[in-house]
Amino acid sequence: MLETSNNKPWFKGWQVERKEGKVEGKCLIKALDAILPPARPTDKPLRLPLQDVYKIGGIGTVPVGRVETGILKPGTIVVFAPANITTEVKSVEMHHEALPEAVPGDNVGFNVKNVSVKELRRGYVAGDSKNNPPKGAADFTAQVIVLNHPGQISNGYTPVLDCHTAHIACKFAEIKEKVDRRSGKSTEDNPKSIKSGDAAIVNLVPSKPLCVEAFQEFPPLGRFAVR
Repeated sequence: MLETSNNKPWFKGWQVERKEGKVEGKCLIKALDAILPPARPTDKPLRLPLQDVYKIGGIGTVPVGRVETGILKPGTIVVFAPANITTEVKSVEMHHEALPEAVPGDNVGFNVKNVSVKELRRGYVAGDSKNNPPKGAADFTAQVIVLNHPGQISNGYTPVLDCHTAHIACKFAEIKEKVDRRSGKSTEDNPKSIKSGDAAIVNLVPSKPLCVEAFQEFPPLGRFAVR
């Protein structure tokens, strides 16, 4: 694991060729060191789902959450979707230290001007008001895979969706088609119901305003679990 063993002369080692160059070795620690860290999506528009909102004496309203995409800086004019509340970020902190900017993966608290704690709630999404701001969705189309369900699911079924930090009931307004789980090809149009093991394209309607994004653009805000 840590150094090459003389007890297995048959093992010739491993090698990987990539644009950064060729890497090879014979032990696990070398393989772990060769893994390239994923690039953080700092070039995308800001998306920060709120996990909680606090009122701190002497500071004011402090929403808390993890930056999923983009960069959050003090002075940014942010909009909170789906409530469409716009305000300025006064400061950004992580672990009680002020930050010049927060990047994807950072769990931060940020102080906002002239917004009360009661106006914001968990599940809202903060974004830059000048760069593709987030919006609420009246309805959306999604691929749903039924892993485990005791009965059949038909139009009108209204479970709770866990999408980023939001927990909102959404109605299966229309099951458009059944699809193959592996290839994604359509196998049946307008099925009456779906059951465990099926995958389907479904039109969903949230019971309350919900901020959801296309998976291709913002993966963390484009996936959900149904329970």
